[in-house]
Amino acid sequence: MVNGELLLRVDGSRPLSAAAVEELAALCDRAEDHRQPGPVAVHVTGVPAADWARELTVGLVSKWERAVRRFERLGRVTVAVAAGDCAGTALDLLLAADVRVVAEGTRLLLSRIGRATWPGMTVHRLTQQAGAAAIRRAVLLGTPIDADRALALNLVDEVSADPAATLAGLAAAADGLDGAEVAIRRQLIFEAGATAFEDALGAHLAAADRALRRETAS
Repeated sequence: MVNGELLLRVDGSRPLSAAAVEELAALCDRAEDHRQPGPVAVHVTGVPAADWARELTVGLVSKWERAVRRFERLGRVTVAVAAGDCAGTALDLLLAADVRVVAEGTRLLLSRIGRATWPGMTVHRLTQQAGAAAIRRAVLLGTPIDADRALALNLVDEVSADPAATLAGLAAAADGLDGAEVAIRRQLIFEAGATAFEDALGAHLAAADRALRRETAS
């Protein structure tokens, strides 16, 4: 942890394990306990080996998906920096982050199980974020999504020749942001795609009222 930044490095070539769940949960714990401003960052890379699911259980998958969801809903800005081929746990966290920066040459792939791709929540996030038509070949055939196409599909925010420098700039931009307010706005984004204007209005008015009250109090 440096200057308020919380960091986790995730090797997607490692099989999903209880240790991976615990590492992510610990990051979330630190993020929730740490009061200084700054983003929560994950550096991700790697693709699981062919036998990665040999000892996997649905119970472990459920724990991992819940940990990723917790990361996705943190009251902090989250940033993912990716390099190389990314699948499995690496891709899960990349797609769950608020801001995604990838190095040149990065590719996004679905993990494979037997002769098909893994049907985890990565499929859901890809479809929600890029649309069914855009990710159909990646999900059905396992076709890699290269960095430029990921950028065009808005799956990533920037392809950078110097991801470390980009991350430093993002950390400066996130400095001083209110975590609770970040969480509220993220939730409004999550709900917008599936909520009609009339149904969403109340939540937006409540958020606006909260912002006005805080401004008056300050």
